[in-house]
Amino acid sequence: MVTVLYRPVGRDELALIAAANFEAFPPRLPGQPIFYPVLSEQYARDIAFKWNTRDKKSGFVGYVTKFSVQTAFISSYPVHVVGASEHMEYWIPAEDLERFNAAIVGKIEVIAEFRR
Repeated sequence: MVTVLYRPVGRDELALIAAANFEAFPPRLPGQPIFYPVLSEQYARDIAFKWNTRDKKSGFVGYVTKFSVQTAFISSYPVHVVGASEHMEYWIPAEDLERFNAAIVGKIEVIAEFRR
């Protein structure tokens, strides 16, 4: 069984995902203690559009990725609601990202792109 998740990313993070053959997310940078995939496509679109397109570090572009992860793996993490009730995300500690990537089933897809 798999769970479908989404992740808003900027230009540089997408390049690293592409370099990993769309099979893994890159390690977190210093100062980024968690990796946060989100549960709804709309929430990911909102972040990509409202934040990434205004962020120099994101190259002023936001992408929405969609991927599946083994439900048995992700169910060990609680869902966090941040703000509105539809703003649901998982908080994966940076040290667990390698295990998270191993639980991805199939490829990471880019399903939307937003530019400044």
